[in-house]
Amino acid sequence: MTDATTTTAPARPPAAASPRRRSLAEQSTELRIAVMRLSRRLRQQRSDTEISASQFSTLGWIHSEGPLTIGRLAELERVTAPSMNRTVNCLVDAGYVTRRTDDDDRRKVLVEVTEAGDTVVRETRKRRDAWIAKRYAALDPADREILARATTILGRLLDQ
Repeated sequence: MTDATTTTAPARPPAAASPRRRSLAEQSTELRIAVMRLSRRLRQQRSDTEISASQFSTLGWIHSEGPLTIGRLAELERVTAPSMNRTVNCLVDAGYVTRRTDDDDRRKVLVEVTEAGDTVVRETRKRRDAWIAKRYAALDPADREILARATTILGRLLDQ
């Protein structure tokens, strides 16, 4: 006969030895991999899968900043002007941007977002926000607080 007061809880496994301290290089590598994987997953959440990630990034700059020159877009994306011109050509062909002459300096050509481009950017951002929000909400409050602090730190890394 078993007495409920004398039963014992299942044995716990012995406490794991504390993990070895990872080097700065190892921590940096782990951060890089995690950020790249997260970025890749977020990039997959596009409303138009026909345009590339770099094309969407360019479209996003124009959407956020307003009409821009090819030169300025190339600076923002850290590519050459000829490369940016090819990217913009693809966006023009897709109907997401147009080129127009600058009203103040007729020698300049500006690239601006069309209504279709605006829709693609808004819908893609909405999808990406929903994807991350769903995963973020599933975390416990302590982990969400850690990620909030990490977001600030990551922003500082970008500003260096």
